[in-house]
Amino acid sequence: MNSISIVLLSGGSGMRLWPLSNGARSKQFLRLLKSPDGKLESMFQRIARQIGQSGLSARVYVVTGYQQRDSVISQTGSDKNIIIEPHQRDTFPAIALASAYLSDQMKRPADEIVVAMPVDTYTDAGYFGAVSKMVEAAAGGEANIVLMGVPPRGASADYGYVLAESGGESGVAKRVALVEEKPSADRARELIEAGAFWNAGIFAFKLGYMEKVVGEFAAGASFEAVRAAYSELPKTSFDRAVAEKEKSVAVVPFFGEWKDLGTWDALSREFSGDTFGKAVLEDSENTSIVNELDIPIVCAGIRNAIVAASPDGILLCEKGASGGLTGSPGFGKVRPMYEERRWGEYRVMGAGSHGNGINSLTKILRFNDGCCISYQRHKLRDEIWTVVDGTGLLVLDGELSEVKQGDVIVIKAGRKHAIKSVSGLQIIEVQLGSDLVEEDIERFDYDWPR
Repeated sequence: MNSISIVLLSGGSGMRLWPLSNGARSKQFLRLLKSPDGKLESMFQRIARQIGQSGLSARVYVVTGYQQRDSVISQTGSDKNIIIEPHQRDTFPAIALASAYLSDQMKRPADEIVVAMPVDTYTDAGYFGAVSKMVEAAAGGEANIVLMGVPPRGASADYGYVLAESGGESGVAKRVALVEEKPSADRARELIEAGAFWNAGIFAFKLGYMEKVVGEFAAGASFEAVRAAYSELPKTSFDRAVAEKEKSVAVVPFFGEWKDLGTWDALSREFSGDTFGKAVLEDSENTSIVNELDIPIVCAGIRNAIVAASPDGILLCEKGASGGLTGSPGFGKVRPMYEERRWGEYRVMGAGSHGNGINSLTKILRFNDGCCISYQRHKLRDEIWTVVDGTGLLVLDGELSEVKQGDVIVIKAGRKHAIKSVSGLQIIEVQLGSDLVEEDIERFDYDWPR
């Protein structure tokens, strides 16, 4: 029996969900969906949970960018099986990199079935029954690539289309006559009239097949070769680079729930309530508030609206208009104001420039118990830490000490430092320096005492 690897594609930015999504926290990491236990989960956590409950006996890997790595670790609780893209490209380079990793680094066999899927699909449990059929078709050699097709809900130019050959039973793999990625609306109507499905963006294939494809772009197709050639790989979708050109393609139809939650309109339809955070609705209809700020938002007499607030900005949008949003309006701000990290999260509270070449940046850092920042130093800034809550362990130039509420630590540029939460640790961090960027960091190994 063929073994299975599932590759979760988590490289997109999802900036249409600004101000909650930014370059570091993409839409798939927003905890706004209700999980079966009544808590909130993200699209990423939802799809990972569904895979675990599906009965598919598969190894799961995540392809993502370095900036999103900590979000993946925070939401999975593990730093294993994460494949880092050198640059943000598209689904073809991401799948090529993952395939090279599986073959070269994990030594998976050529007949391994690889299923590459997006992490931001909102679907029901039946989706994974269709995935099982895709795996069976790929393992049985019915086609080099097996796709999933969903019934189109309109002639949208935002989706790819898959036209199956006539014949065959519904629900089993059908040979494909045509794959066409994001045609014009007029062409989409023609394809729908001919019986085409929307392409769900999930692919199943044997690892050996993909090794040959990757070999056409990177000599040897090793993981390091693909990483080295990553910026030269076509910045295009897997559909355009491979599926449209491949003659041996099959499709498994899926008739269950399948949604793209890429806009505030679409996402808000799946909310478990009308308000998140400090928010009040009075005499309002069909309105949702998502507030990540520490100040309250009150809406009175508002109809058909989305209100979203985060440290990155505030959005007030009429429902039906959110599809036109493309991201941050850009007021000169070049850094995210909120990031989820493997150790917890931080929010920027303020920033300033002080005329003498010194800039300041103030953050609040909230740690998960037992988690720590890396042992590090900075060249361009001093840091002043004030412990406002909880307890922790501090390392400063190799010296270990305990810290508690009220303690103030001054860390001059060049000094190595790290901190670990024992219980409920929160810190106000003030950075002072000429260039306050996340890249000003040099990391070192440190073994925390047990």
